[in-house]
Amino acid sequence: MSRKKISARGPHEPRRRARRRALQALYQWQLNDDSADAIIRQFVEEQNFEQVDQAYFEGLVREVVAQRAELDEAVAPFLKRIDSGIDQMERVILRLGACELIHHPEIPYRVVIDEAVELAHRFGAEQAHTFINGVLDRLAEKVRNMEREVERPDG
Repeated sequence: MSRKKISARGPHEPRRRARRRALQALYQWQLNDDSADAIIRQFVEEQNFEQVDQAYFEGLVREVVAQRAELDEAVAPFLKRIDSGIDQMERVILRLGACELIHHPEIPYRVVIDEAVELAHRFGAEQAHTFINGVLDRLAEKVRNMEREVERPDG
């Protein structure tokens, strides 16, 4: 009987790696303004996608590119910094997190925020994780209010 090997970090590692690849691809997209398909094609050809949820990677890249205006609008009320003051990497992480919060209700909001904060720790500026956490937490309060209510001990 053969068993599928699960990464030492757990069964969610392929999706975590997909987010990381999507972050890198979207960062490149922001700088070059290539099409989603061109960026995806380049990444699939040049990067190792072993142990990566490639379908999720491709979906995230396509969603963020297609819905960037909607995603930016969703986080705008929670930004204290002026738009130009947001680092390019922070912008990508916010767009990814907003995309998952808004369009992927099957992923618990806490997971979305934790993953975004982890990306900010790994790729962002020194205090980016705090900024990302605050913005996405307030967005989750708005778009995942029912999920948050169910979690409350008195809810």
